[in-house]
Amino acid sequence: MAAKDSVVKGYAQALFAVADAEGELDRVEDELYRFGKAVEGQSELREALTDVSLPAERKKSVIAEILGNKASRHTIALLGFLVEQGRAKDLPRIIEALVEVAAAQRNKAVAEVVSAVSLDEQRRAKLAEALSKATGKDLELKVLVDPSLIGGIVARVGDQVFDGSVKRKLELAREQLARAR
Repeated sequence: MAAKDSVVKGYAQALFAVADAEGELDRVEDELYRFGKAVEGQSELREALTDVSLPAERKKSVIAEILGNKASRHTIALLGFLVEQGRAKDLPRIIEALVEVAAAQRNKAVAEVVSAVSLDEQRRAKLAEALSKATGKDLELKVLVDPSLIGGIVARVGDQVFDGSVKRKLELAREQLARAR
């Protein structure tokens, strides 16, 4: 397993080097992160990208169709490279490692934030400050939108989870009502 981890980290460092050299690190990192989360969350996409019977060219065209003009050409090219190398099954782990490499380069830790709505820069800054105080770490936020939370946010920094979502509050209220019966 350690050999697999070193392969994942090696790919992550290579992606980092390319994106950084192209001057597109922030954008590519963000686009790859979102794509990795999409692959994790959508079984049909994951299956299409990892299907050994599909040629790499077809998988690359699936990526291009999905991302279209929503992502930079560097992001699409890097994803295509990973598919050509037969690393589609490791995509989420490679991208996660890339985000960690980039954050470490900036002397920061990564906070994954899932919000019911998009967060503007002011809200992101306030949230980063609050989470930094709570964790004692200088943080870089990666924000994903999930309307199923109804409202609020869920933040993960390493093993720490801060769940301030309306969905979770409703679950807790439901549990308290069930115990009161």
